[in-house]
Amino acid sequence: MDTQRLIAFVVFSFSLLMLWNAWQEHTHPTPAVVVGVPAAKGPEASTNALPPAPGQALKGVPQPVASAQVAKGARAKVVTDVLTAEIDANGGDIRELVFSKYRENEDENAPFRLFEEKSGRNFFAQSGLIGQGLPNHKTAFVLEPGDYRLKEGQNELKVSMKATTAEAEVVKTYTFTRGSYVVEVDTRIKNLGQTALDAYPYYQYLRHGQAPEGESMMIQTFTGPAIYTEAGKFQKVAFDDIAKGKQEHAKEAKDGWIGMVQHHFFSSWLTRDPADASSREFYTRSLGNDEYSAGMIMPAVKLAPGEEKTTIMSLYAGPQELEKIKHLGAGLDLVVDYGWLTVLAYPIFVMLNWLHKLVQNWGTAIILLTVLIKLAFYPLSAASYKSMAKMKKLAPRLESLKQRYGDDRQKMHEAMMKIYSEEKINPLGGCLPILVQIPVFIALYWVLLGAVELRQAPFALWLTDLSKPDPFYVLPVVMAITSFIQVKLSPAPTDPVQAKVMMMMPIAFSVMFLFFPAGLVLYWLVNNVLSILQQWRINSVINSAANDSKR
Repeated sequence: MDTQRLIAFVVFSFSLLMLWNAWQEHTHPTPAVVVGVPAAKGPEASTNALPPAPGQALKGVPQPVASAQVAKGARAKVVTDVLTAEIDANGGDIRELVFSKYRENEDENAPFRLFEEKSGRNFFAQSGLIGQGLPNHKTAFVLEPGDYRLKEGQNELKVSMKATTAEAEVVKTYTFTRGSYVVEVDTRIKNLGQTALDAYPYYQYLRHGQAPEGESMMIQTFTGPAIYTEAGKFQKVAFDDIAKGKQEHAKEAKDGWIGMVQHHFFSSWLTRDPADASSREFYTRSLGNDEYSAGMIMPAVKLAPGEEKTTIMSLYAGPQELEKIKHLGAGLDLVVDYGWLTVLAYPIFVMLNWLHKLVQNWGTAIILLTVLIKLAFYPLSAASYKSMAKMKKLAPRLESLKQRYGDDRQKMHEAMMKIYSEEKINPLGGCLPILVQIPVFIALYWVLLGAVELRQAPFALWLTDLSKPDPFYVLPVVMAITSFIQVKLSPAPTDPVQAKVMMMMPIAFSVMFLFFPAGLVLYWLVNNVLSILQQWRINSVINSAANDSKR
């Protein structure tokens, strides 16, 4: 292998490596580091660990010794038109949450489960009060067990439970609403003591540190806590950083929310009033055994002896439906991860969603979107394809220059530039269509990967989920064939090494497309077909004009 071939091989290999690394960085984004409470260590770290005391106010309050397992109590099963929830009397946790309109990744016959109580995969929503003797997420509440169903014509369903200590009586009420994934959590506190009482409400998640079951090993998205404040904006917190105690962020804010994010779904504790400027503290902790807690502590509820007050918090737990969640609170739309091309991806999603409403099929909508994008860039691509057609026509003359000047590359280059100038050809003009499409391609990738609306969306025949790779690899293979046709229609490089690289590119990209969402491959395939037709038409017109001029 001569030096030129070696250099070309190294450059090509390095380019593929850089492309792969860039793709991995986007599919595995480096999370913003968030500070909370140092990770718990030793035997006291467990699922039932209490949240940290707010500030210094309750620094001396003793915490009960944590048990090794989550205690179970009476259960209330809540069924609405969009979800099924199970509430445990021990702490009043929501320990099961199932969405009837969505299917599991690994079993499309089973409804999707967000919260679950499962060995090694616990995911709960918890709440309680910090203060001496006050009920928390370890306290056994009195709950009427059984099924609670939203009846026909009923818009709300309430489930209440009560806990009484020497210091206070606490009634926790969950309110479920028809057609909504928002659950209102009201906590009524009555001071039973003889002295003033400060009760700090806290709201948190307990979750294992693993990605959702059925998640593709090649196409992964962020899973973990997320915190939003007006000052710090949207921050992701990696479970690995929490385990190592490396998370950092300002402890207090006068706004914001804390959530738990995973592919297509998320949960968030929100204040009911978006304008609420109550000071709050955020924390993230490792509990050991690959379990973590993330939550926020609200300002103290101050009660005189015999006084009663109610705190209200909203829990959103559901799909990342952009048009719905962005109205619930500031920054919630950021959980839909469109990558670094959000400014381009969001309009693409809006257009795609509009087309879907017209045709009622996401695959057809992607095809129509491809046609619209192709029409939008038609003037640019037409000029570029004309340049490529002229270059292809000049191929024999360029080959003769190579034979004439041999290894004298400087003279050959000068002669080529002279021909380009005489024929008014830009030798780089053929690259423009591809360069223009790259940002659109990346943006559409994030749209197809992040939009829950496309989750398990069928197109036709074997394509039952456009957000996942083609199970039979038909689209990538056909796309490779169309890519080879495009290469044949383009002018061949004078350098044989470059010519071989051009022939290898369809194979290299097709291998990567094996793991891309089928919807994205469908877009690229349709784009290739349209490009081939356009290039073939332009080549025919130019060749016809050349033949007429010879007559």
